[in-house]
Amino acid sequence: MENKKSKSILSNIWVVSLGAALCCFLWGSATPAIKTGYRLFSIAADDTATVVLFAGIRFFFAGIATVFLGSLLQKKVLLPHSVNAFRKVAALGMVQTILQYFFFYGGLTRCAGVKSSVILATNVFASLLIAALIFKQERLTWYKILGCVVGFAGVVIVTVAGKEVDYKITFGGEGFIFLSSVCYGFSGCMVKLFSKEENTVMLSGCQFIFGGAIMALTGFCFGGRFSGFTAASVLLLVYLVFISAVAYTLWGLLLSHNDVSRVVIFGFLNPVFGVILSSIFLNEQSQTGLVTIISLVLVCIGIFVVNYRKRH
Repeated sequence: MENKKSKSILSNIWVVSLGAALCCFLWGSATPAIKTGYRLFSIAADDTATVVLFAGIRFFFAGIATVFLGSLLQKKVLLPHSVNAFRKVAALGMVQTILQYFFFYGGLTRCAGVKSSVILATNVFASLLIAALIFKQERLTWYKILGCVVGFAGVVIVTVAGKEVDYKITFGGEGFIFLSSVCYGFSGCMVKLFSKEENTVMLSGCQFIFGGAIMALTGFCFGGRFSGFTAASVLLLVYLVFISAVAYTLWGLLLSHNDVSRVVIFGFLNPVFGVILSSIFLNEQSQTGLVTIISLVLVCIGIFVVNYRKRH
């Protein structure tokens, strides 16, 4: 468990803001990085087995990197040392990695990219409702609901503007994407709950090893294969490993020391960063600069409202 000094630092609003924004920037950069990875490794986006294999390898090595670096920094071996600890790792890995990405990749092939981005943004609402109504980790207030609505509006604007959207809904498409968001909401609350007794870095790293290994094995057994290992492709895979290791670990540390809503509201920055970075690195000119700015302003307003504290 982290000491009181680290807890006070990680609860500081500026540390929360900078840390969460960094996580969202890294996750946003994953969008163009993954697309580039598919091209370098010759992976078809609709080849679910290979996509799952690729993601599993990425998460497995992210877990190893997290445990190794965390052990060096904390000068102790960060592994589950009891059956109860391993159960928590397995439960978190099942929800945060295996189920979340099973529903995500399963639904992505049957759901348009525009709709999937909007539906995924509901993970902030899911996190807030699950934390308040199921885990009882915080109170549900009008400030939090309003902030989520404003932030979500920003995501819808940057995602939908200038594109045609059909309103057809299927369980195996849009339904799976939504279930992925629900898994995300549960995993955040589980991290906060389990971190009361277990080391947050250990939880993050070991759940990646557990979940990544099962994903990689599943993808391989269903025929997933990829090639094209070059200096450029391996370097890109290393970056994807770095994204998962750093972002999820830092996100978990922030969740363990703050209200879930205070942290997850920053998740609305993910699609905004994704659009900006995709336009830079993939030349995807899908939005105007004004649309992106308006979206970013709305997301920032939503973040401010959720984190607003009345001063008496």
